[in-house]
Amino acid sequence: MEPRTALLALLLSAALLSPAPTWAAPDLPAPMLATRFHDIGDVGAWLVSEKLDGVRARWDGHQLLTRNGDRIDAPGWFTAGWPAQAIEGELWIARGRFQQVSDLVRALRPDESGWRQVRFMAFDLPGDPGPFAQRAQRLRSLVGQVNAPRLQAIAQARVAGRAALDARLRTVMAAGGEGLMLQRADARYVGGRSDSLLKYKPAADAEARVIGYRPGQGKYAGQVGALLVEDAHGRRFALGSGLSDAERRQPPRPGTLVTYRYNGLTAKGTPRFARYLRVRTRN
Repeated sequence: MEPRTALLALLLSAALLSPAPTWAAPDLPAPMLATRFHDIGDVGAWLVSEKLDGVRARWDGHQLLTRNGDRIDAPGWFTAGWPAQAIEGELWIARGRFQQVSDLVRALRPDESGWRQVRFMAFDLPGDPGPFAQRAQRLRSLVGQVNAPRLQAIAQARVAGRAALDARLRTVMAAGGEGLMLQRADARYVGGRSDSLLKYKPAADAEARVIGYRPGQGKYAGQVGALLVEDAHGRRFALGSGLSDAERRQPPRPGTLVTYRYNGLTAKGTPRFARYLRVRTRN
C-alpha cells in the first residue's frame, strides 16, 4: 500500500486539545479575546467594525508578533516607519484570502512578493489605559501621523440600533465578509476573554482536531472524502463539505486543529451542517 493511501485510510486515536498558550511578552497585557454576540441592550454604546479574515498580530514597537508572542518574520520594509507604540491588528489581504496570509506568516523565510499584498489593519492599542472610544481615536491619529503604506486603521462606527446593526451585517456578508466586531466604547483593554468585545456572525465557528479520514468515492476516489475530527467536548463527526480539491489530495495531518462552521446542533448533539473552513493557526 502506498504511503499516501495508508495515511488516508488511517484512523488515529483521539488527541486532547492543547491549552491556549499564554502571552509571552511581559510588557504587554495578554490579548483581549472576543465572545460570541448576545443581547447587549443599547447598541449605541458599542463601536462596530468589520471582522476581517486575516491573521491576528501585534506590533510591540519594534517587531511583529503572533497573538501568542512568537516573532513574525516579515520583510523589514513592511514595518518601516511604524511607531514605537504597541499596536494590535490583523494581517490581511482581502476578503476570502485568509489562507494566503496564514501561509506567509508560517513560511520559514519571507516571501517578498507575497508580503507586498498584505496590510496591517490596526484595531487597538493594547498598552493604552483609556476606554476603547479614546483608544480608537488615538489609533487613527497615530496611523495618520506615521503615514506608513502598510499600516491602516480599521474603521470603527456607532450604529443607531439593532435593526441598523443587522443591516450592516447583511451588507458585509453579501460582499463576502466574515461578520462584525463590537466593542464597548467605555471598555478598558483587559487581557483574556471579554464580554466587552463581541464577534457577530450568522453562523457559529468552532475548532476540532483531525483524528483520521474518510476515503473519497467517485471523482474523489483515492483522495479524502471527509476529515474525521473530534472537538473539545469529545464529539466526533465528519467534515467533508468545504474541502478544496487540493486539500482532498493533501489533507491536514492528524493532530491538526481546524476551524469549522455550523448551524446549531442536531438532536444527537453534534454540529448541524458542519463544514470545513480552514486550518486553525495559533496566531
